Amino acid sequence: MTSPAILVLTTGGTIDKNYFDALSEYQIVDSGIAGLLTEARVALPIRVVELMRKDSLELTDADRALIAGAAREAPEQRIVVTHGTDTMTETAKVLAAEVPGKTICLTGALSPARFAETDAPFNLGMAFAAAQLAAPGVWIAMSGQVFDGLKVRKDRAAGKFVPL
Repeated sequence: MTSPAILVLTTGGTIDKNYFDALSEYQIVDSGIAGLLTEARVALPIRVVELMRKDSLELTDADRALIAGAAREAPEQRIVVTHGTDTMTETAKVLAAEVPGKTICLTGALSPARFAETDAPFNLGMAFAAAQLAAPGVWIAMSGQVFDGLKVRKDRAAGKFVPL
């Protein structure tokens, strides 16, 4: 049995940030997602498309329309979107409204993937599992949990996502 191909759309966010020195702020750099997937030895057919390099607080309606358009027009039925956590649920709502019939899982990280102590690889793995197993719809995979993308919020104080 052939596994279905998974499309990975990268948009930026903390998962793709880097910290250069003690005087600088985090900056979003080239996406490291393809490298994480290679390191994890992902055996599925995958395609990685970098859509943008933005902090999710800087995403506009036009950016969300671009993400939705890329997902809608893609031949793949299973999609992982890497995204900043602050506005992930806003993008989930747009994807749910504009991309019916596909299984889309958003994920990100609370610390950059380039850090030794990061949740990025685990969250990405969870998103890949969810994209393969979940029913069509929009999902969010964070901190070892998979949430309905329309029934979750980020709890900033606790540093995690929680169901509504």
